[in-house]
Amino acid sequence: MIATIKRLEKIALLLEPDAVYRSQTIEKVISYSENFLENIDNLPSYKFTEHKGIGIYNSPIQDETGNLEELLQSLKENVDTPGLNPASKGHLGFIPGGGIFHSALGDYLAAITNRYAGVFFASPGAVHMENMLLQWMASIIGYPVTSGGNLTSGGSIANLIGIVTARDAFHIKAKDLEKTVIYLSEQGHHSIDKAIRIAGLNECIKRYVPLDDRYRINAQELENTICSDRKTGLNPWLIVASAGTTDVGAVDPLMEIGAIAETYNLWFHVDAAYGGFFMLCDSGKAVLQGLDKSDSIVMDPHKGLFIPYGSGAVLVKNKMQLLESHHYQANYMQDASTSSDELSPGDLSPELSKHFRGLRLWLPLKLIGLAPFSAALEEKIQLARYFYEKLKEIEGIELGPYPELSVVTFRYIPRSGDANDINKKLVNEIQQDGKVFLSSTMLDGNFTIRLAVLSFRTHLDTIDLTLDILKGKIEKLKTTN
Repeated sequence: MIATIKRLEKIALLLEPDAVYRSQTIEKVISYSENFLENIDNLPSYKFTEHKGIGIYNSPIQDETGNLEELLQSLKENVDTPGLNPASKGHLGFIPGGGIFHSALGDYLAAITNRYAGVFFASPGAVHMENMLLQWMASIIGYPVTSGGNLTSGGSIANLIGIVTARDAFHIKAKDLEKTVIYLSEQGHHSIDKAIRIAGLNECIKRYVPLDDRYRINAQELENTICSDRKTGLNPWLIVASAGTTDVGAVDPLMEIGAIAETYNLWFHVDAAYGGFFMLCDSGKAVLQGLDKSDSIVMDPHKGLFIPYGSGAVLVKNKMQLLESHHYQANYMQDASTSSDELSPGDLSPELSKHFRGLRLWLPLKLIGLAPFSAALEEKIQLARYFYEKLKEIEGIELGPYPELSVVTFRYIPRSGDANDINKKLVNEIQQDGKVFLSSTMLDGNFTIRLAVLSFRTHLDTIDLTLDILKGKIEKLKTTN
């Protein structure tokens, strides 16, 4: 048996490389990453390839060791080249994510030290850090010190946590569902509907409240619908509003909705995954008044704080409600069940094992301070409004609502031909070109093009380039249609 153990140990020691190997490997990985960053301005925002990364299958997982240079080349060809380049300054589609350098350092340290941030007993400092970050977020939106939250993988899990907490806080049971009413917007993110289904609430009555001409919930229609439902014996329970919709960047009238929720005793949940951190800049703060009226809110650091993907957050005004919905105990965890003033992340979300997400957020905030984040967010709003005004100078452009945050919607109306088909060709032409990436959506049955400014690398030169590309593609379409 000893001989077997020694033989296995010799092989297993490959998991613990020595200092020379670490130094050589880090040098190659850093060289690859530096080459990527130094050339980022010249890389396409979107790249169509025939192979679509299929070559990754040519190197299956096996017992033998691999060659790092060959693996990095495969990574470049099959992962970092085809498709969307989310690190590009020209990523102006969907809602761009972040990826600032400083966060990569935090992730590296979190991975090396492998701190377990799920339970206070295991890593009190890590839990202190994550709770401090959540308290800071709460202060941004005006939540009280009684609030609590969780750093999540993104807005989808954060919305699920918020809705489950709301369900339990109002003691919604299966027998109640057919008379329980949820009030929604057609412009709400699809993760809301997914969360409702996963939380076992799909049999609730779902009212999609009429919107105004800026795609925001009509507060008066909301109140009228709640009153009507109460008169017929239904149980109005949950209102879900948005602070920055994905399609058009709309901010629902949060103050009015908050007052309605308070008057009629409904839970008010706000999906501010995209828009919440605009509270750090003056223009954003002006359109986001009323976030503090909510009972729960979602904010994504991997959007408005430019952190790499996998960084969401949920806050609940009453942290004990969050705890009540998500804490569990197990015999094997009895050593960790010591009393503490700090709530453990594992007791505030469905996750127990989790990445130490706080470090990727804490390190950049401490290293460079808040000022660059605030300036960048204000810049993105101003760039969107600049683009909107410049679009007015292009013949045939039909504009969507004036941007409250940093999303602009528009479409080209040709003199002849089907507008939907023409705009589909237009956005495809822009994507095929690859210098910038715009996405599309359907609004009122119309194929609509979207520009979303949120990449920290996007500046005025990128917006001017986008305008030039757009004009050129429109002229090309005029000659071919």
